[in-house]
Amino acid sequence: MRFGKKHARLGLAICAAVVAWTLVAFVYRPAIAQDGLPVDQLKAPPGFTVTLVAHVRNARAMTLGSGGTLFVGSGNAGAVYAVTLPADGKSEGQVRTIATKLQSPAGIAFHNGALYVSAIDRILRFDDIEQHLADPPAPVVVTDRLPSEAHHGVKFIAFGPDGKLYANVGSPCNVCENDARHGVIVRMNPDGSAFETFARGVRNSVGFDWDPRTRELWFTDNGRDSMGDDVPGDELDHAPRPGMNFGFPYCHAGTVPDPEFGSRHRCDEFTPPAQVLGAHVASLGMRFYTGSQFPAAYRNQVFIAEHGSWNRSSKSGYRVTVVKLDASGRAVSYEPFVTGWLQSGGSTWGRPADVLVAPDGSLLVSDDTAGAVYRVRYTG
Repeated sequence: MRFGKKHARLGLAICAAVVAWTLVAFVYRPAIAQDGLPVDQLKAPPGFTVTLVAHVRNARAMTLGSGGTLFVGSGNAGAVYAVTLPADGKSEGQVRTIATKLQSPAGIAFHNGALYVSAIDRILRFDDIEQHLADPPAPVVVTDRLPSEAHHGVKFIAFGPDGKLYANVGSPCNVCENDARHGVIVRMNPDGSAFETFARGVRNSVGFDWDPRTRELWFTDNGRDSMGDDVPGDELDHAPRPGMNFGFPYCHAGTVPDPEFGSRHRCDEFTPPAQVLGAHVASLGMRFYTGSQFPAAYRNQVFIAEHGSWNRSSKSGYRVTVVKLDASGRAVSYEPFVTGWLQSGGSTWGRPADVLVAPDGSLLVSDDTAGAVYRVRYTG
C-alpha cells in the first residue's frame, strides 16, 4: 500500500507533535517524577544526609514497635502501614498495609505490644501486632467518645510517661468559642477509662512529646487563619501540669488579641507559648531528639515538621525546623533544619507531617504529599 504526499505530511506532523510533547514533558515535568522523588533537593546542615526510607502513601504520624517495626498512619488514604526498616540504613524498607477503610487514621501509638490508632471519633487497638503483620487482628475499640467533626478532626495520639494515652481534639472551626469537648488535649487510661481534659485553649495540636529530662508535655498548635500573611504565628507550647489554658480563641501567639473574641479576655490571663513559630507554617509532628547519633548540640532539642501554608500570599513552612532549649528548658532559638520541599519559585513537591527518632539515632521524617518516609543521618 502506497501513501501519497498528503499522508506523508500528516505523518510528519504527528511525529513533530510527539517530539514537541516529549520535550515539553521532559522540561516541565513535575518534581515528583515517575522515576522517583527528588530527595537530592532536600538540604540539611553540613555533615547531615537525607535519604529515602520507604514509599508510604499519604504518610502522617509515626511510631515504633518494641521489635523495631515502624508504624505509619495516614489521612485521606484511610490506611495504616507497617515498615520493616532496612538493617543497612540505606536501602528501602518493606511496607505492609495492616488496616484499610478507616476514617483519617493519622494518629498512632504503641503500648505493651499493641498498636493504637485514632480514627476521628474513636481510638482502636490492634493487639500483639508485631507478631501478626501478615495477618493483622480485628481492632478493639478503646473509646468512641471523641468528637466526630471532620474540621480539625484528625487526632494525634501518644502515650505519656504517666502511662496514659493522650489525644488532641481540635476546634471545629477557624475561630470560635468552644464547648468543653473541643480545643483541648485529653488523656485516658490505656483501656479508655478515666477520660479527662489535660489542657484547654488549644486551637489544633497535631503533635506532642515529653521532655526526657523533666517528663513534661510540649506540643505544637496551629494559629488561626484570615488575619494576614504574618499574624498570628503558630505555637510551641509547654504544659508542665494539667489544667493550663493556652488562650484560644481569645489570644493568639501569646500577645495577639483576636479581633472578634479578644475583648472578652486579656492575653495575660493565659499561658504564653514557649516559642512563637512562623505564621501559617502548619506545625504538625514534633519530637525531642533523644538519640546519640546527632552531635551533642542537638540532643534533647525539639524537631518540628512544618506541613506548610495554604493561605499565605508567599508560601511558608514546608520544612523541618529545630527549636533549641537551654539547660533550664527555655527556648532560645528557632531555625530551619531540613529544607527543599518548597522551591525558590514557590512550587512544592512534598509536605513534612511528622518526625521520629529511629533506633539508630537518625531522624525519620514522614511526607503525606510525596508519600514517603525519609531518614536524616549525621555522617560527620
